[in-house]
Amino acid sequence: MSTEPPETTENPEPGTPGAATQDGAPGTEGAGAAEGGVGESASAETSTAEDGDSAAKPSEAEAELAAQRVERERIERRKAERQGPVESGGKLSGTAADLLAAVRAVESGAKPTAAVFSEPEPPRRPAPEPARRPQPMPAPAAPAVPASDAVESVRGVLTEGGAPDALAAQAAAALGEGAADQLRADPWQLLRVGGVRPEQADGFARALLGAECGPDDERRGRAVTGWLLEQAALAGHTALELPTLTAALVQRGVRDADAAVQSSLAEGDALAFQDALDGPGAPAVRDEEAAEDEERPVRVLVGLERYALAEESLADGLARVINSVPKQDGSAEEWEGAAAGAGSAADLIRAVAANGLVLHTGGEASRAEPAALLGAARELGLRAWAATHGPLGRERFSALLGGSDAAAETGGVATVAGLLSGAEGPGRDADGALDLELLIVLDAPLLDVETAALLTESLPDGARLVLAGDPGVLWSAGPGRVFADLLAARICPQIASRRPDPGPLGELVSGIGIGELTQVEAPGKEVVIVPVRDAGEAVHRAAQLVADSVPRAIGIPAEETQVITPGHGGAAGTRALNAALKERLNPGPGRFGGFDPGDRVAYSPAPGRTVPGRVVKADAEGLHLDCAGEAVVVPKERVEQSVRHGWALTAHQAAGGRWPAVVVVLPGDAAQSLSRPWVYTAFSRADRHLSVVHGAEQALSRAVAEIPAKPRTTRLPVLLAPQVPSGG
Repeated sequence: MSTEPPETTENPEPGTPGAATQDGAPGTEGAGAAEGGVGESASAETSTAEDGDSAAKPSEAEAELAAQRVERERIERRKAERQGPVESGGKLSGTAADLLAAVRAVESGAKPTAAVFSEPEPPRRPAPEPARRPQPMPAPAAPAVPASDAVESVRGVLTEGGAPDALAAQAAAALGEGAADQLRADPWQLLRVGGVRPEQADGFARALLGAECGPDDERRGRAVTGWLLEQAALAGHTALELPTLTAALVQRGVRDADAAVQSSLAEGDALAFQDALDGPGAPAVRDEEAAEDEERPVRVLVGLERYALAEESLADGLARVINSVPKQDGSAEEWEGAAAGAGSAADLIRAVAANGLVLHTGGEASRAEPAALLGAARELGLRAWAATHGPLGRERFSALLGGSDAAAETGGVATVAGLLSGAEGPGRDADGALDLELLIVLDAPLLDVETAALLTESLPDGARLVLAGDPGVLWSAGPGRVFADLLAARICPQIASRRPDPGPLGELVSGIGIGELTQVEAPGKEVVIVPVRDAGEAVHRAAQLVADSVPRAIGIPAEETQVITPGHGGAAGTRALNAALKERLNPGPGRFGGFDPGDRVAYSPAPGRTVPGRVVKADAEGLHLDCAGEAVVVPKERVEQSVRHGWALTAHQAAGGRWPAVVVVLPGDAAQSLSRPWVYTAFSRADRHLSVVHGAEQALSRAVAEIPAKPRTTRLPVLLAPQVPSGG
């Protein structure tokens, strides 16, 4: 692989040919030439920039905090010595230290929780339990803090079993009332604490039970079964086929896997399903008499109750939307008139006029069509709302509506979470349903099964639902593949946009979508390749691009540039990149849980959601953030679990957002994490400029050509089949 000149070489001027683009990478000679301006480095410039940053005057927020620093330091030191909120467990060794480290690594996102079913993607945590009927959903809140006496009781049991007492609060919260007694009676219940693995729970059980502890203990088999199903959910499955589950149990040392599954089913820890298979191997059944004689192939699945109920609720809700007659707001002539003047959105408007559920597919440019639909629905007097995955998408879609919004009372744009919680959107009617007649959900591929169930169950009878999104992006962080399942089921009209994303970036991403990593002409430096030799160089180059090269050569400031990398851990993961970017862009002592005023952060108010923000200040209440213009206070005890630096994100965290400039970091050790949906998602987050810090060699082109999305086991198509007439 050809590389750039050493960094001691004199810098070329912007536009001077630099290093040749790696074969198979997305770029051309023109793009490679641009790299001389965008990817250049200079020791002198870097040193000067860093000196300037470190000498910068403190912000107003820093000054305010500094005024209280002297008094607080002594108090904080004493408190830390007594309670050890950050470094608790630091004096542990052996198994206890390993257990605490594993839990914290999972909580911080440094490594995935699953080993059997996980994908090389960010850890996924379960979403809130679905409602079975339309009900106002409270805003996401931090988990209830267990009572101090309950925590102390659990701490005593953990200490007795050789587990770190720092896990007491998590265990008490996970197990609920009587947590200490539960752990004594069944030590393997420790597996319900995120990050604890079976071998660690085994050590805890041996310490508590002594001679009574054995590998064939029924309690162990039941607990490991539940743990495996949770790991499967984190990897996107709503259930597992029975042979897959029993094989995984044997792999985890459960010798009688069938008995373990049966025990879990008997105790209600899991549910079993028998789904008929209709495929090439299924016999054709022509009448009821033949149906009695013929044995149709079936598959037996096992899943956790919460996901089973969510999937069934979603199927019921979708069937109700499809089979109910849409409210006739506006005559057929008025709908046709709206379609006639809507250009490329005409087909979408006509489909929505006659159907309760419509699917719309396309890239970023295709969002203009749902925007035209929303405007047309408002003109017809419908209470119409659109919902996006996050605040960045909301702002972008709102900008598409443009102009004076004379019909603002009849609809608007919200986030999915805000809509469900009631913080945004039309609110609920007297029956508990959303007070609307048309809902357009953007970023639909990012809907997990529980969130989708909440949305559909919240729709009033006769309301229309449009699910719109790009089928090439990564699936949801939570379990399920709702949008993909619906597209495959073909149970409703599907409108494919013909509006391509423009320019070199649009051409590049379109090629990736069909498995081709093409070279594109990039005369305006829209696509730039920066070859690197190792992860350390990748981190250095990414920081240089964000802080210096892209602002200088492209004119996009650092605050409008997003770094995307495959994972949180590793030498070039989000943690390493964020540390380097903080040092370059906002150096500070990180006094408040590692954060300083002005830090760019990624805030997770609920599992599976990431909201960009900035640190404003910190005080006794907690960490104060500005998230998309909204003031948020994160309590001190929640900072470690829900806030991380946000200059660098994973592709899953970045999904649903879009930035003027994006720097995608692909170190050599990223090869196992790459797939076509990952590359498609990461590259398509860029609006004007994409820099690829490329050290993955041929793994990038191979991933695009040969590695599609990993399959997920779901039941939605089977559940929909008997309720919804085929067609669409």
